[in-house]
Amino acid sequence: MLKRIAGLLMAGMLVVSNLTGCGAGATEPDDYVTNEGYELSSDNTDQAETETSKSISKEEIKVGVLYISDPSEGSGYSYTHDLGILGMQSNLALSDDQIERKIVDDADAEATKKAIEECISDGCNIIFTTSWGYMETTAEMAEQYPDVYFSHGTGYLSNDTNFNNYFGRIYQPRYLSGIVAGMNTKSNKIGYVAAMDTSSSEVTGGIDAFAIGVASVNPDARIYVVVTNSWYDPEKEEAAARKLLDMGCDVMAQHCDTPYPMTLAQEYGVYGIGYNSDMSKEVPQTCLCSVIWNWSAYYTAAVNSIIEGTWNSENYYGGMSEGLVEITDLASFCAKGTQEKVSEASEAILDGSNNVFDGELKTNTGEVIGSAGATLDDATITGGIDWYYENVVLVE
Repeated sequence: MLKRIAGLLMAGMLVVSNLTGCGAGATEPDDYVTNEGYELSSDNTDQAETETSKSISKEEIKVGVLYISDPSEGSGYSYTHDLGILGMQSNLALSDDQIERKIVDDADAEATKKAIEECISDGCNIIFTTSWGYMETTAEMAEQYPDVYFSHGTGYLSNDTNFNNYFGRIYQPRYLSGIVAGMNTKSNKIGYVAAMDTSSSEVTGGIDAFAIGVASVNPDARIYVVVTNSWYDPEKEEAAARKLLDMGCDVMAQHCDTPYPMTLAQEYGVYGIGYNSDMSKEVPQTCLCSVIWNWSAYYTAAVNSIIEGTWNSENYYGGMSEGLVEITDLASFCAKGTQEKVSEASEAILDGSNNVFDGELKTNTGEVIGSAGATLDDATITGGIDWYYENVVLVE
């Protein structure tokens, strides 16, 4: 059963100093969001109100986090997760020494295991592993250490005691950002740097949602995709972005860790749509908007559930209505009518009349996915999108 966060009240931004490192005591950046009224709830209210775990006092909580890159080095994936950790720390009034950060390659199982063991040795009683490649090792360690809570981001494995996974409906704001791209391209060539190929439903689903959004306002536009086959590879991400820009793409989007597609778009004098965090701080002159995560919504609720003794191992999958994902305010230089289209589509997503993957969806190979009057289910969206929408062009 999918968990949702109920009653999120988004507080104002806190203006503080820039993130300086990944060790304990990293200072807070100026764009993290705190969440009050946090609570993990299930579709079954009675079950959600039942105590399902032994509580750990706030003073005894220690949180371990594994990142694939140094959050201080950019505005991408790890940076955004750390914003969430910092938001959680602020919400729950935890001290710096109650947070332990590790930077480790998610493709290195032995290094991952060692990092987790170090966290446990240092007293961590909940460990968040934030990248796909950590999943198998996290599952293994959860079995080995049943008294420690494990929560893995972007995967699908879990158990019925101390291990769950968490992700969100990022395809919702992806769709909205596609509307922005479609309204603002002049060449009808939109570039997209993707971390993985169609074997990753997470990446491909995001591309397709974006492409559906583009098509809803601009059926003549095409989305050109270059795949890096790495969750984090600055050199490949830069090369992919340059390739698309040299092709004449005049709006750039991305599902990759570094901001290279955005910074290079500004260098080329074209627009960009950021991902993970608000990238307008890097490229204020060209960033149309960003698709962002508010991970503090989940991290706060998860740690608080351990403090209150209400943790259970159900998987979490939140969206715009829970405050986990959103699109930033649009730049003032967006084309006329863009805001109206985005507002209309956003309202439709929130009231359930637009689920993005609705009806018959044509692929770029001529197949038809889905059926009239229906929408793709969560299992398909999270694990079964291995096709590109009809206006997507894969660039080899």
